[in-house]
Amino acid sequence: MTTVALEPNPLREGLEQERVPDASCLVIFGASGDLTHRKLLPALYSLAHDGLLPAGQTIIGFARPDYGDEAFRADIRKACNEFARTKPVDDAVWENFAKGLFYVQGDFTEPEAYNRLNQKLTECDRTRGTGGRRIYYLAVPPNFFPVIAELLGAEGMVTDPERGGPYTRVIIEKPFGHDLATARELNRVAVTTFRERQVFRIDHYLGKETVQNLLVLRFANGIFEPFWNRQYIDHVQLTVAESIGVEKRGPYFESAGIARDIIQNHMMQLLSLVAMEPPVAFEADAVRDEKVKVVRALRDFPAGHESSSAVRGQYTAGSVLGEAVPGYRQEERVSPTSRVETYAAMKVFVDNWRWADVPFYLRAGKRLPKRVTDISIHFRPAPYPLFKKVAGVRTQPNVLAIRIQPDEGIALKFDSKVPGPTVRTAPVTMEFRYATSFGAEPPEAYERLLLETMLGDSTLFARRDEVETAWAWLDPLLHVWEESPEPPDPYPAGTWGPPSADAMIERDGRRWRRP
Repeated sequence: MTTVALEPNPLREGLEQERVPDASCLVIFGASGDLTHRKLLPALYSLAHDGLLPAGQTIIGFARPDYGDEAFRADIRKACNEFARTKPVDDAVWENFAKGLFYVQGDFTEPEAYNRLNQKLTECDRTRGTGGRRIYYLAVPPNFFPVIAELLGAEGMVTDPERGGPYTRVIIEKPFGHDLATARELNRVAVTTFRERQVFRIDHYLGKETVQNLLVLRFANGIFEPFWNRQYIDHVQLTVAESIGVEKRGPYFESAGIARDIIQNHMMQLLSLVAMEPPVAFEADAVRDEKVKVVRALRDFPAGHESSSAVRGQYTAGSVLGEAVPGYRQEERVSPTSRVETYAAMKVFVDNWRWADVPFYLRAGKRLPKRVTDISIHFRPAPYPLFKKVAGVRTQPNVLAIRIQPDEGIALKFDSKVPGPTVRTAPVTMEFRYATSFGAEPPEAYERLLLETMLGDSTLFARRDEVETAWAWLDPLLHVWEESPEPPDPYPAGTWGPPSADAMIERDGRRWRRP
């Protein structure tokens, strides 16, 4: 009989090496909302399915609707069947998972509701062994955060980890403020009730496998790090494209715009990971120290000439994926005279030793041709004399493309000789994809971030100074846009943005890469 040696499954090995946290009570404020049903509870169920939640892990939904425990469980099972990575729901896994699901009805501003919540937490400590460990997830609009923090403190539901005893942690969803002033106020309120080390500002982009893989790609591979600088890299492009419009989020988008919604947080995270120096250790503060240095080094937009390096647009009626769609001003609960940007493109510089004069081109938009998040590193062209007089040779610069979503992976484009008796070249691509290389789709971002919170590892979360520094850089541009009498440049839905964005990069002799 022939014995076949099976290759080890790296994904399975990774799961086996994962730490399992101690059981805690995770309270979700806003448990009746879309985020809870589409992301949070399905992510927690998938963690349970993979054996990464401890026995006794407890989840308490807290919201206004008058549910009971059983109705809440039935509602969440339906959501997990639809949205969980590990769907359909496994009956045996669900039975154990559902034992830790509870619901407390109450208004976020009602002190008595917090008293009921505290009683349920105390009961779970006794019956499920959660030991007083608390995580509060604020899946609510930012204006509720101050009152929730105040009432949690008033009811004695927050413990100080530096004085011993069980931990308390709080997870805050973006947006982290509307501008620098409101971000500072939000952070001030947070550290009135909690210490900074207890605050986990969640940006789901940091939970994506390919984003985390940026650190491994750069700092664990000797073929990349020596060339990751101004001497070899011509420019960098970052794209966050969405084919959808604002859907039912008209009022929110009217107050935010794409720059606040995407660039100030998601794109700043991507930019800082691409540009950061090697941290002294793979630890939370060491990594975040280097990220903050990148944001601090961003060059200010040229006062009075912002349009030369920053473009804003707004989609008009058009067609996306063969379907006719309305313009932004015709969307539900959007002003018919709105001047809010649904697209933004920027040329920015990181003024430090590694990146001096290397442009980073950023663009983000709604109603673009497809949904994709992509980072591309464009290297300087090779010296040309060897092939200069060879008719069939047209060399192109090498590009390293990092796909964040969908189809997470990495591709390297380089020139190769076309087979045949003459010397002709053509670009070819070497590609790696998570799904094909590891035999499974990577975990969802919220799975990773919730698990890291339970473990107390804040590496993948934004720190106070990082948030405030990003706002300090972006605020002046936003003020110029808001005070300008000129509306955003129009672009038909289903296109890659306004012509002015193409002109901005083409003035430098470059073109947007089509991801």
